[in-house]
Amino acid sequence: MASDPDAPLQRLVDGPLKPVWLVAGPEFLRVQELADRLRARARAEGYTEREVFEAADERFDWDEVVRALSAMSLFAQRRLIEVRLPTGKAGRNGSTAIVELLKRGLPPDILLLFVGGDWSKKHAGKWSQAIAAAGCVVEVWPLKPDELDGWLRRRLQSAGLTADAAALAVLRERVEGNLLAAAQEIDKLAMLRPGARLDAPAMAEAVAESARYNVFGLVDAAVAGDPARVLRVLAGLRAEGEAVPALMGWIFTELQRLAVLSRVQAARGDLAGAFRAANIWPGRQAQYRQLLQRHPPAVWEDLLIAAGRVERMAKGRADGDPWQGLERVLVAVADPRAARLGVGA
Repeated sequence: MASDPDAPLQRLVDGPLKPVWLVAGPEFLRVQELADRLRARARAEGYTEREVFEAADERFDWDEVVRALSAMSLFAQRRLIEVRLPTGKAGRNGSTAIVELLKRGLPPDILLLFVGGDWSKKHAGKWSQAIAAAGCVVEVWPLKPDELDGWLRRRLQSAGLTADAAALAVLRERVEGNLLAAAQEIDKLAMLRPGARLDAPAMAEAVAESARYNVFGLVDAAVAGDPARVLRVLAGLRAEGEAVPALMGWIFTELQRLAVLSRVQAARGDLAGAFRAANIWPGRQAQYRQLLQRHPPAVWEDLLIAAGRVERMAKGRADGDPWQGLERVLVAVADPRAARLGVGA
C-alpha cells in the first residue's frame, strides 16, 4: 500500500510554530487543509486576531502588509497575518518586500502565513528562500496516480465509511482525480449513508443521490462550453440556498489549473506532463485541450483574479453581487465572446 503523502507535511505543520510559513501547491484542498491546521495551531497558541490579504497580481500594494505588521493590535496581543498568492508567485514587488521584511525581522507578536495556489521549482526564488531561512516552506506536490486510492480510502475512513475495491473504483471514476470534488462527495456520503460499508452498487446509488444542481455540474457546464446550462445550474443552486463561498473552492482549483495548463501550452512545454500533475485523466484530456483553445493565458489569469473578487464580495470585503460576479466568470469560461466583453466582477 502506498504511504500517506500528507503525513510528512502534517508533521512539519505540527512541529515548532515558526514565525513565518509558506504553504503552496496546485491542489487547493490539501493546501487549504494544511493551512487550516496551521491556523488552528496559531489560535490555540494565542494568535486570536487574523488579517487576510489577497495578492492576486502585480497591482497588489505590499505596503498594506508592511503597515499591518507594524500596526498595534486592538483586540489581541498576538496576530496572524495571512497573504494569499493565487498564482503561487509573489511578483517582483512582493519578492522585494518579503525579503526586506524578513531581513528586518518580524515583530514577536506576529505569525506570517503565505498560502500559494500553485507551486513548482520555477515559483521559488529569493523570497521563498528567505521564508525557508526564517521559518518553514511546505511544498504540496500533486498526488501520484498510485496514491489516489489510498488517499480516498483514508478520507472515507475518517468519515466513518468503508468501501471495497470496486466501490473505490466507482468513486475514483466519479471524481476524476479532483480531490476537492472527492472530499465533497465523501462528505455527502457520510450524511446519506453514515457508517456504511459500500460496495460498487451502493456507491453508485449514493453518488446518484447528490443534489440535482451541484458544483460538479456547474463547472462541467462551463468546461463543456454551455453558457445556458451554466445559468440554469447557478439559478438552481441559488434557489436551493447554496452559498457562493461554498462553491468557490472547486472553481478556484479549476481556474488555477487552467491558468497553469495554458501557460505550459503557450510556452510549448510538456502539456502531457502538466495534465498528469493536474490529475486530469486521459479520458478528459481531449476536452481540456479544446477548452484551452478558448482563451489565451492572460484571459485565464484574468478569470482567476475575477474569481478572487467574487469571493471577496461573498465575504463582504468588496462591493457587488457575488452571484452576478460568479455568473460573469463562469459564462466567460464557457463562451469566448463573453470573455471579450470583460470579466471584471
